[in-house]
Amino acid sequence: MRHYGHLSPEQRQALFHQEPAEFGPSSPVRTLGVALGATLYSPATRPALAADIRKQAAAGVVSMVLCLEDSISDAEVPGAEDNLVRQFHELLGRGSPPAGGGPGGGGGAAGRAAGEAAGELPLLFIRVREPAQIGSLVRRLGPAVRLLTGFVFPKFTAASGPGFLEALTGAEVLCGQRLLAMPVLESPELLHLETRAGALRAVARVVDKYRHRIPALRLGVTDFCSAYGLRRGPDMTAYDVHLVAGVIADVVNVFGRADGSGLTITGPVWEYFPVHERMFKPQLRNSPFSGRAEELRSRLIEHDMDGLLQEIELDRANGLLGKTCIHPSHVAPVHALSVVTHEEFSDAADILGTGPGGGVLRSAYTNKMNEVKPHRAWAEKTMLRAEVFGAARDGVDFVDLLAAGLA
Repeated sequence: MRHYGHLSPEQRQALFHQEPAEFGPSSPVRTLGVALGATLYSPATRPALAADIRKQAAAGVVSMVLCLEDSISDAEVPGAEDNLVRQFHELLGRGSPPAGGGPGGGGGAAGRAAGEAAGELPLLFIRVREPAQIGSLVRRLGPAVRLLTGFVFPKFTAASGPGFLEALTGAEVLCGQRLLAMPVLESPELLHLETRAGALRAVARVVDKYRHRIPALRLGVTDFCSAYGLRRGPDMTAYDVHLVAGVIADVVNVFGRADGSGLTITGPVWEYFPVHERMFKPQLRNSPFSGRAEELRSRLIEHDMDGLLQEIELDRANGLLGKTCIHPSHVAPVHALSVVTHEEFSDAADILGTGPGGGVLRSAYTNKMNEVKPHRAWAEKTMLRAEVFGAARDGVDFVDLLAAGLA
């Protein structure tokens, strides 16, 4: 799969100076963490889940989480598990699961069919409630486990994390394939001032032992807000809620370092998609849309997307990449703003093309200085993002990319 793979080769050639590269479930974990992009969450109770997954893949979604946790009620869990197993077998093209399930095998026609099906699908993760669900689901999925990339672990702490990760290791042995983990940091002890530093350090020790299985850490900002009875409105970003902004900064401080120890940290969920009565003026300037996409600007404002676009920019400025999404309309904005601009690509190439001696370069765009040593880590991260999201042609901006993604 690749980002913007749903566009024609001619469309991609018109948009990209460097096209997005292909990746898949077996790609390096660091690459997958950057490539996740807009991770679309869906309740595991959806009766047409398999069809939904294929539809979203055709629209450019490359990662999805099928949720057995907060998106469904406690009473729905058994039925949701049954539905999930059934839908995975439908995706595999095998109809109903075989009696008794059983671990997935690696060869034969079933293995080939699974590989072909997986090539058409997003990276699929299951969000579980408790460690026992991991092995149980892997057994019940049988050959269809080959379509699974990994699991999402909610309310991850130093106390709960090892149980999830040990269950994941056991499930890998059971099914004979790599399974990845995405912990969600959302528990009160990671938020409360008196416990935050110690709790984050303790989580870091757990994560470090399993970093080869962790493409990204996810932030559960809704749970953080819940601890204080807060909820941000559609005219505000997570960074306007100072309590949340503070914990995001501390999470990045511990887990987002550029010294080789850092992990991808994904942006918080944007909760809004219907039309709301606005209190504040739209945040999207007219000038980027002037003369070519005023209708697109109006559409974004009507659906509160101007706030989402601002939050995506603030995510990246604060060290986050990708985003948890609950509505398909959020995917294109996340991906459009993840593509490396031609200016960023030019600056990063110049910095990395200079020897270790350092120095200062004037940007080819003649609007900034590039300090080789201080900006090298930024340049390396930018080039990794360009590898998976591509680098735009000179003159192509996020409006062009957004329009293509929404077409």
